[in-house]
Amino acid sequence: MQWNQAIAEKRLSDLKMSDMPVMQITPKLSTVPQDWFIQYRKLCREFMRSLSDCVQELALMNLGREEFMDLLMGRAIPRNLSFRFRVPLIWGGKLETDNMFMCATFPQSQNLDRFIIEQYGNETIWLPNPKKKLYLPIHSTVSGTGGNATADRLSQFAATMNSGRTQP
Repeated sequence: MQWNQAIAEKRLSDLKMSDMPVMQITPKLSTVPQDWFIQYRKLCREFMRSLSDCVQELALMNLGREEFMDLLMGRAIPRNLSFRFRVPLIWGGKLETDNMFMCATFPQSQNLDRFIIEQYGNETIWLPNPKKKLYLPIHSTVSGTGGNATADRLSQFAATMNSGRTQP
């Protein structure tokens, strides 16, 4: 069954990602460079270093100080995080940081795989296309009555970074 935007958005809502924007493509098989994985590994490090403009979103992920710094320095990806291509290479996507985003492996990345596979054989495919480099479902970013979760996490992170310094 060919999907339209309403069907794609409904399916994402069923997968608990109602806030995930989508884009429509017509898949055309493309040749992927033989050394794509070597390029991809370099690209992942570049992408991690580019996440410095997503500090507020990263603060909501409850990463430890070491995981946080390793991610921003391009050294290591924390557990349960995945990099995804907005447009898969096989369908003409580019090996560029603008074609990537990061999300939790479970359940988001696995659900996005399911979302794409369910459209197999369609003339047009709806692909996830978050506005930012990091996708966090809205239900994980809303703070409760305890205050602003982002500000709280940033304050906590700043406090741990300063804990090793002597005060004047």
